[in-house]
Amino acid sequence: MGSPQVTNVRQWATLLLLLVIAASVQNADSQRIKDNMYASISGAHCFRRLNGTHVTGCSSRQGGSIGVLHLVRSVADIDFVVEHHPAGPYAPVIPPHLFTRENILRLRDQGGEHVSAVVLINNASELVQYSQESRCPNQFSGLISGTADSCSVEQPEKSWNPWGTGLLLEDFPFPIYYVPHPEEIQKMVDCFAKFNNFDLEYQHRRSLCSIEIKSFMSAAVDSRVCLARSIFFNSLNPVKFCDPLQGKNVFATLFPRVQVKLEDRKVDLNERIILVSSRMDTTTMFDGVGVGAMDSLVPFTVLVSVSHFLAKVLPKRLQDDNPNVLFMFFNGESYDYIGSQRFVYDLQKGAFPTKGGLTNPLSLDNIDLMIDLGTFDDPNNLRIYHASELAAVPQIAQAIDQINRKWNLNVTAEAPVLTKNLPPVSSHSFLRENASFPSVVVTSAPGNRYYHSIYDDSENLKFVYGNHSRTRDFTELEDLQQTIVDFPTNSIQMRLRNVSTLLGMTLYELVTKTAYPGTLGTSPYLIDEFLYCFLESADCPLFMAAVKPDFPRPFPISPQRYISVHSTLPSEASSWTIRLLGFLVGQPLPNDTAANTSRADCQALHLPYNWFAGYSGHGECRLTTQNFSQASSPAFLDDDYDFRSGRYSTWTESTWREMSARIFLQPAASHETLTLSIGFVVMLLSFVLVFLINSRSEVLFNQCGASTVPIASPTQC
Repeated sequence: MGSPQVTNVRQWATLLLLLVIAASVQNADSQRIKDNMYASISGAHCFRRLNGTHVTGCSSRQGGSIGVLHLVRSVADIDFVVEHHPAGPYAPVIPPHLFTRENILRLRDQGGEHVSAVVLINNASELVQYSQESRCPNQFSGLISGTADSCSVEQPEKSWNPWGTGLLLEDFPFPIYYVPHPEEIQKMVDCFAKFNNFDLEYQHRRSLCSIEIKSFMSAAVDSRVCLARSIFFNSLNPVKFCDPLQGKNVFATLFPRVQVKLEDRKVDLNERIILVSSRMDTTTMFDGVGVGAMDSLVPFTVLVSVSHFLAKVLPKRLQDDNPNVLFMFFNGESYDYIGSQRFVYDLQKGAFPTKGGLTNPLSLDNIDLMIDLGTFDDPNNLRIYHASELAAVPQIAQAIDQINRKWNLNVTAEAPVLTKNLPPVSSHSFLRENASFPSVVVTSAPGNRYYHSIYDDSENLKFVYGNHSRTRDFTELEDLQQTIVDFPTNSIQMRLRNVSTLLGMTLYELVTKTAYPGTLGTSPYLIDEFLYCFLESADCPLFMAAVKPDFPRPFPISPQRYISVHSTLPSEASSWTIRLLGFLVGQPLPNDTAANTSRADCQALHLPYNWFAGYSGHGECRLTTQNFSQASSPAFLDDDYDFRSGRYSTWTESTWREMSARIFLQPAASHETLTLSIGFVVMLLSFVLVFLINSRSEVLFNQCGASTVPIASPTQC
């Protein structure tokens, strides 16, 4: 036998082991109990944004917002939540066709403490329109904002977004949660049907299916106050409450610009530029949801197609006096024209392009003409607007008409309109600085019923992926004299092919001062691939052709085009756009040189040469002109800027810590009271029992029999 000391050590070790095992079992059981109590619901959160005067968006309570689920099938269900609410607070579960301004503001303004959250479910069966944007997007940053001639929010027929509800600009004291997946929706519907959907007047007497949403937003008041709070707290503790919206613009020039030494950089007024622009961003009420198919991807696609066309038919200047073309893709235009405001600011400061490009800076005076592409809700019917008298306007209108009739492109253009009430386009940023700036807006009449919403997607655009990349080289132009049988005549691919061909040939005439002599037009195969990449999957042939051959395959989801906040890396959309411009606008090396140029040789040349996988995937070297520029508001560059002045965009986005949603069975108030009462009684009985045991311990516990310590005298027991 071992000694008493060894025996005691073994006993203590055994006891410790048993305690550890018991604790592990208890943790495992508690985890299983927790999983049985809660069911996670995946979806997207509405989050909070601020500008110089207001706060918009949604936020939960700091610890999360809890509400009883109530499925809304008609306005009567909203009446029940707002007026009766026997077991509130509630979390109404609303389909999109009932997610109207009237209903949501009623829940906010009349529901009060009886509404703790709103859940939007993906059910578009009865939907005919759905836009949370204002009827006048960027209403307070336009050329003539606030005047009698400007866009009217009260009169839809005089607005640029007649179907807008303006909910994107409202502030809600509760979270709004979007659930897109049918299986998650069914979880909530089944839970509501089983526990909530009977004996409604006496719901408070039983346990009810409820949802807990955690999406607390740190920001409050407005951008100025929020940033000031962040600076104050940063001096004591690194805390941020909001960040400015910012990203990257992307640009490329048709012809390479002259390289200069860093010390010799200066504005050369003899350099002439035609600026062609569109926006590349979009937005919705919910984080990470919404591809902006019609509202911004269509003009984005048209400009990429136009730039590719011109790079093919004008690989170099025909004459030295031909102007260069600057293709500009502005970011953040959804929020008071962030990208174009910064571009104009940089032109005024001599800061575009940056010094790293080793080219001369440009100024507003270098720009002979700006052609700004607005929305093409109906690509077959164009409108032309200009805010000042321009000699180029009749020339553009005439060229569009002649080219359309020559090639039977089925695109009509109304007579140009001279007006300062322009649609929401980037030209506003230029014209606010110079009312006579030579800007022409090419757009179409408003027709997008889902502008800036989660439903502006492939279905809204009527896009069906053709997937012809295995047999057709999408980097080649198409002969207009040949019939294309792979796409229907009225498909979005062909309609955008026609309008981009029209604009491409018009620009050719403006650059060369001669009519376009060829028969090639833009490629519907390129448009098909471009739309697929940005609408459905980044793992697509076009994107893989625009990167290096060994580039890892991206996730098969569409790139996010919301501008977001500062990051050390450009956003997905900006990164892909700059690669595409390098590949589609960059010029390949001459045939005799290209055949002997390896990847190492190309990389040894450094920028502006880049190595791309190419359509074949084997790799090719190109002379490129693409680059980034800042898309951040000048308001955040000046510590003394007046945030209420309205000159520059002041949008910020709130920070947050946790985003989650889960449903569970919430006990009735009577059940909670009973549980608390039983616990209180057990606690009192425990105190009494411990007192009695302690007072009779010498009788209940024979300490001598169990002791191993020698006793001075046996009589002590």
